Amino acid sequence: MSQAPAPESRILVVGPSWVGDMVMAQSLFKTLKQRQPESRIGVVAPGWSQPILERMEEVDEVGTLDVGHGEFGWSTRRALAQRLRGRFDKAIVLPRSWKSALVPFLARIPHRVGFTGEQRYGLLNERRELDKATLDQTVKRFVALGLPADEAKRSDFAIPRPRLRVDLDNLAELRLRLGLSSRPAIGMMPGAEYGPAKQWPLGHFRELAERLVADGFEVRVLGGPKDVAAGDAIAEGQAQVHNLCGQTRLADAVDLLADCQQVVTNDSGLMHVAAAVGTRIQALYGSSSPAYTPPLTDNAEIHYLGLSCSPCFERTCPLGHTNCLVQLSPQRVLAAVLASSRAAFTHG
Repeated sequence: MSQAPAPESRILVVGPSWVGDMVMAQSLFKTLKQRQPESRIGVVAPGWSQPILERMEEVDEVGTLDVGHGEFGWSTRRALAQRLRGRFDKAIVLPRSWKSALVPFLARIPHRVGFTGEQRYGLLNERRELDKATLDQTVKRFVALGLPADEAKRSDFAIPRPRLRVDLDNLAELRLRLGLSSRPAIGMMPGAEYGPAKQWPLGHFRELAERLVADGFEVRVLGGPKDVAAGDAIAEGQAQVHNLCGQTRLADAVDLLADCQQVVTNDSGLMHVAAAVGTRIQALYGSSSPAYTPPLTDNAEIHYLGLSCSPCFERTCPLGHTNCLVQLSPQRVLAAVLASSRAAFTHG
């Protein structure tokens, strides 16, 4: 009588290309480790995401794939595939593009699974149809690809929450270097990489920052180099408002967000980072839907007007007014921040 084959234990995941999606992918990594504790997980990902992946205890190695947006990068993909050949039993391809499935195919990984998309016949040898009604959230789609096909068709499977490791030594150095105070900190993330239809007005952020400083808080504006001007618009002339945009690495943002009492944020990648370090979130939704990409935490309050025109999922407002965010007042968000702060003080 022949023995059953050993379970697949060397798994390569082709990761997504957005910060928030990469954080949500940790729910898949956790699922894989829970089901196969001895499994080894590698992730193919852009270089910028390595600091996030290094904060996930489930990830054993990262294969960096730096290919520009819209660039095919054949030689780069082929070189990475050669380094990975013979080292993995299974590949899970999270993006639905044709080129995202190339590396596992070229690496000759025996079992390659992903959703049907962009004529990936041959590149994947287990193609699954995406039921958008059942898998109605990005994170559900990621986790489903790590489950047996019959189990993935149900909507009631468990979704482990992302949890990023915090480096307290790095945090202490950052607080000194950036001249941060001992006041309770509120993080603000005004960036919206996808487009302005997801961005709460900068004037609203500034007004809220002024009110928070008056109430005894320090405000930290976080984001990348593209967000420096937005940070300046919020922080200019306010001693207790620190524009940290472009001054910190992605790994630093993890630690600084963990140190905040709360954050006020657009639906963005850093919102998901804040959720994964356990910080209280005031999440602002306009053109996108909190049902589709919610912060994966119970410690969040969603601010969403649900106008008849939203969610439109457009990069810029088709009607030219962005009322879904303009009409979301700083006073409403301030009241929520203060109420949460009082509740935390009472229970603390």
